[in-house]
Amino acid sequence: MMEERICLITGANSGIGKETAKVLAKMNVTVVMLCRNKERGEEARKEIIEQTGNKRVDLLLCDLSSQNAIRKAVSEFKNKYQNLHILINNAGVMLKKRKLSVEGYEMNFAAHLLAPFLLTNLLLDTLKKSAPSRIINVASAAHKRAKMDFDDLQSENKKYSLFRVYGVSKLAEILFTYELSRRLEGTKVTANTLHPGVVNTNLSRDHSKYSQWFAKKFFKSPEEGAETSIYLASSPEVEGITGKYFINKEPRQSSEESYNEEYAKRLWKICAEMTGLNVQ
Repeated sequence: MMEERICLITGANSGIGKETAKVLAKMNVTVVMLCRNKERGEEARKEIIEQTGNKRVDLLLCDLSSQNAIRKAVSEFKNKYQNLHILINNAGVMLKKRKLSVEGYEMNFAAHLLAPFLLTNLLLDTLKKSAPSRIINVASAAHKRAKMDFDDLQSENKKYSLFRVYGVSKLAEILFTYELSRRLEGTKVTANTLHPGVVNTNLSRDHSKYSQWFAKKFFKSPEEGAETSIYLASSPEVEGITGKYFINKEPRQSSEESYNEEYAKRLWKICAEMTGLNVQ
């Protein structure tokens, strides 16, 4: 029953994350929103409660670009909740210029790989205890043109290109998802990833006025973009299905490189070192 389930969603105060939180709250799921900004997070939380009538919508503050902040948020979550049935790593960035996280890592890499890696691994004990449970990583079809360059994971050597760096970070996120699914075999915890479509969200907030207009006119709405996340979080049809990439609620092939197990294992080891986790 969905009303007995607890879901944690990152980046849940706007766009796809907010719509996902809203629909799951309508299903009477306990929704925990992990957001960076207190004011925007609280505003979204109140709106979701008003629109759904579900008062079990909680807000935890966390800047996902800070590993210390992630550890603190996980500690807060575990002090408050005994179970976790659905984890949706939804938060993302799309920066025109190269920027570094608190720990000094390139921000796309930090937000789309290191943050989900750390958050997920710190919550795995709770997810396993609550099984059957689901991990959902919101990736992008932008990964299809990307190639992993292990000598330049921080985008220091080549001229910074938004779409190249974003695509590589999303490829890395899919590699992580597949490796995670292999490591979770037999636990009744599934890990899947998805492309939400080209969606008009506030990821483009620091882009040109024309880019923002174009996105609003021609891209999917956040409601449409959230459909596959909601499906993977709630549908009985995907119970037990793991290690898949979904588009429009259907499993699809991701890029050939995303299935490279050697790359996935290498990336896992790098992430473990960068986050200080003993999960080799």
